[in-house]
Amino acid sequence: MTTAVSLEKVLVVAAHPDDEVLGCGGTIRRTLREGGWVRVLVLGEGSSCRFPLGQIASSEAVAAITQRRRFAERALAALGVDEFRFGDLPCGRFDTQPIIDIGKTIEIEIADFKPDAVITHFGRDANSDHRHTFDAVLAATRPVPGSRVRTVMSFEIPSSTEWRFIDVFQPDCFIDIDMDIDAKVAAFDCYAATEGGAYPFPRSEEGLRTLARYRGMQAGLRHAEAFQTVRRVVPHA
Repeated sequence: MTTAVSLEKVLVVAAHPDDEVLGCGGTIRRTLREGGWVRVLVLGEGSSCRFPLGQIASSEAVAAITQRRRFAERALAALGVDEFRFGDLPCGRFDTQPIIDIGKTIEIEIADFKPDAVITHFGRDANSDHRHTFDAVLAATRPVPGSRVRTVMSFEIPSSTEWRFIDVFQPDCFIDIDMDIDAKVAAFDCYAATEGGAYPFPRSEEGLRTLARYRGMQAGLRHAEAFQTVRRVVPHA
């Protein structure tokens, strides 16, 4: 089913650099193209998980983290995003951080940016950092009286969401990105040197286009991004 949803002012909360493109790059581009506002918060550095614990502060690890940050800046520029924040949570080790502290970081961005929608990871992804990000977003977007956040949605991440196999992602919102799929692919190409792979690896150009076509077919569209609604509040006009 297709679902009309207000995406005028969107805060995207991603665990790692590249998740913002993989999960909702087309939606980010469309929102900006249509005159909306988007801020991207990337919580973790995204690279130290490839090093043993004793080497995560090594010069090699620092170089990899710095490179990933440069890729992210280029990718966000390709999508037209000029409001973004990077955190330094240790990749693959979000579980070493109290959820309340991660949630407070998100709350600061919500208080400053005042989004009407927050988009983040699916809460049952194979990647544990994604799950911790989802839990922190839930804590930060509690529907207290006066909250501006009316919509909370989860996106899917190729090579994580579909590899869970149990507790599967069940989208109920499909956003048409037919005009934006090329921009999404171009943005991910900024990461391709270290994060991509050859088809049938899901994070390949053909993989991204295939997923967008599949999600589009589910909703009678050519290309779409799919989301699972966590909460949507419709107040009086």
